Amino acid sequence: MSYDRAITVFSPDGHLFQVEYAMEAVRRGSTAVGIRAADCVVLAVERRALAKLQDPRTIRKIVSIDERSVLAFAGLTADARVLINKTRIEAQSYRLSCEDAPSVEYLARYIARTQQKYTQRGGVRPFGIANLLAGFSDPEQGETEGKPVLFQTDPAGTHSSWKAQVIGGRNAKSLREFLEKNYEESMTEDKAVKLSIQALLEVVDSGAKNMEICIVRRGEKGGVKFMMQESDIDKVVKEIEAEIEEGKKGTTAATASGDE
Repeated sequence: MSYDRAITVFSPDGHLFQVEYAMEAVRRGSTAVGIRAADCVVLAVERRALAKLQDPRTIRKIVSIDERSVLAFAGLTADARVLINKTRIEAQSYRLSCEDAPSVEYLARYIARTQQKYTQRGGVRPFGIANLLAGFSDPEQGETEGKPVLFQTDPAGTHSSWKAQVIGGRNAKSLREFLEKNYEESMTEDKAVKLSIQALLEVVDSGAKNMEICIVRRGEKGGVKFMMQESDIDKVVKEIEAEIEEGKKGTTAATASGDE
């Protein structure tokens, strides 16, 4: 029997092959990086090369779900569009019922629940996307304002909270190790932006032109989406490249003095 044909049938060793194939679709997608700082969340995505006559404004990997939360995805863009629309409708329905915006965790749970449903029924296939959802939590007892939060969902329908995470791309594992080495608790916004760009530079060749950086800042109603201009991203890229050059010169000088 071909266990990879039917989505509802486990293989003898406990695998759901269609779900694993959906995860492979995510790995073939663009890289997305999320970093939680002290007072913001930074989302950075790789923008693949566009056709010469294509309008870049029509290709977005970072979108707003509602006025409190922002989502970045990796994988199949068409699948993402469908799931994003479902989530926006759920956010509006929640607001209509509860007269308040849903929390980021609620939306992450809803997205994960929807993705899981599509792994358990015949006649459908899993969503070939993973998501990073950013925003601010509700203030806890004794607090005046919420904290920045970052959630991830995957095609299997699991959701989890992260300090920093990478989804999509063939180098996700090595980039995650890079973040583990360089991440600091309570990072400033500038440091978080710089770290996200450093991570993307490992997979992006042409610098700022192929990056999209979003900073989710604290606002009156939750997370406020702020997209960085290409010129601002380019300044940070040049700063990082200058530091790398200085490091190389320092290493060369140290080697030369050691030989003497």
